[in-house]
Amino acid sequence: MRCYAIEGGTPLKGELQVKGNKNAVLPMIAAALLTDEPVLLRNVPDIVDVDVMLRAARSLGVETRREADAVTLTAANVKSVELDRELCSSVRTSLLFTGPLLARTGKATIWPPGGDVIGRRRLDAHFYGLKGLGAKLLSETHPYVFEMPEAVGRDLFFDEASVTATEHILMTATLAKGRTILRNAAAEPHVVDLGNLLLKMGAQISGLGTNTITIDGVEKLSGADHQVVSDHIEAASFLAMVAATHGEATIHGTTPGQFWMARRVFERLGVEFELHSDHIFLPGGQSLAVKPDFGNAIPVVADGPWPQFPSDMMSCSIVLATQCAGAVLFFEKMFESRLYFVDRLVGMGANAIVCDPHRVLISGPSQLRGTELSSPDIRSGMALVIAALCAKGKSLIHNANIIDRGYTDIVSRIEALGGRISERNG
Repeated sequence: MRCYAIEGGTPLKGELQVKGNKNAVLPMIAAALLTDEPVLLRNVPDIVDVDVMLRAARSLGVETRREADAVTLTAANVKSVELDRELCSSVRTSLLFTGPLLARTGKATIWPPGGDVIGRRRLDAHFYGLKGLGAKLLSETHPYVFEMPEAVGRDLFFDEASVTATEHILMTATLAKGRTILRNAAAEPHVVDLGNLLLKMGAQISGLGTNTITIDGVEKLSGADHQVVSDHIEAASFLAMVAATHGEATIHGTTPGQFWMARRVFERLGVEFELHSDHIFLPGGQSLAVKPDFGNAIPVVADGPWPQFPSDMMSCSIVLATQCAGAVLFFEKMFESRLYFVDRLVGMGANAIVCDPHRVLISGPSQLRGTELSSPDIRSGMALVIAALCAKGKSLIHNANIIDRGYTDIVSRIEALGGRISERNG
C-alpha cells in the first residue's frame, strides 16, 4: 500500500490539463463488446479503474492495446460469458458487461460489483431494464446468471435517474429489436459521451442530454474512433484544491456547460472563476467568504441528478468550505455514507457538525493541522489531500491507492503546481 506525505501551507499556482472522463471511459470499454470491429478510445486516463475494466474485457476475449492515452478494443471473438469474481468486486462498472454480453451471446454470468463504500447503491434499475428488454435472471444468488434469447425494445421508466443503469440499458437497447424509450434517464455529460460513441458505432439514438432517451435498435454495430470528453469532476477537484490553498490556476481542456452549477456553488463559498471555451481560470488573491442566502440565511449546498450539483463534487467542496469565512450546510441526498470522512476533518481542526448521515454544517475558516489519515474512497481521499495541503505541518494519507482509481498522476501534478507532496510505501 502507498501513502502520500504532504507538507501543507503552500498556495498552489500554475496550469493543468484535465484528463479524460473516468465515468465515460468505463462503460465505453464494456460497449466495445457490442461489435466485432475495433473501437479506438482516445484521451483515456491512466487510472486503476480503467486497468481493471480492461483486464475484465480481456478475460472475456476482448483484445486490448494501449498506446499512451489511446486504447483499442477488438471483441471479434467473445470467449467467455462469465466475469471473474475478483474483477467484479474491484469495480462497480463491471456490472456493465452484462447487457453487451447478452446482446452479443444471449448469456452472461456476473458476480456482485464492488466500488466505493459510500452507502447503498441499488442494482434494481439495472435488473428492471434488462428484464424489460427480455433478459431472464436464472439465479438471484451469487453469481447472477442471465439469459436473453432475443432483446426486444420496450418503454421503460426508471424509478431513479441512475447513471450506470441508464448507460447499461442504453448500450443493450442499441441491438434490441424495435424501439426502446428510457424515461427518467440520467443526463450527465458521461452518459451523453457514451451515447455519442454509440452513435459513431451506428446506433440510432435521440434525446441524449435529456431525461427521455429513444433508441431504435439496429442489427449490427461497427467500430469507431472516439475522443473521450474531459473529466469535469477532476477539474472541479483541482479548482477546490487551488482555491482552498489561496492559489491561482488555469485548467485546460474543459467544456463550459459542465460547470454552470459548480460555478454557482463555488460562488456561494466566495470563489470566482472564469469559464472560457476550452479552459477555466481561477484568479488568485480572493477573499474566501460564504455568501448567505437572502435574509442572511445559512446557504445549503445539495447534490442531485444532472444538471444539479454532482455528488462526486461534495467531498472536495466541504474541505474548501473549511477555509471560507462563514457557515454553510451541505446536504448529501444520494449516499448515506459519503460524509463519514468529515470526522477526519474534525480531527484536523475543522469546525464541523455532522447533523446526520446526510447533512454536515461547516463553519470557517479553520486552521487545519497536519495528521495521519487513511483514504476511505476516491472522492473523500482527494478531499483529504486538499485538507492536508491546507493544513499546518505534515500529513500522511494512507491507502492512497484508492485515490489512484479516479485520478491520474496526483503527485506529479500537484508538484507541478508547487505543492509539497511525495509518495512512499506504508
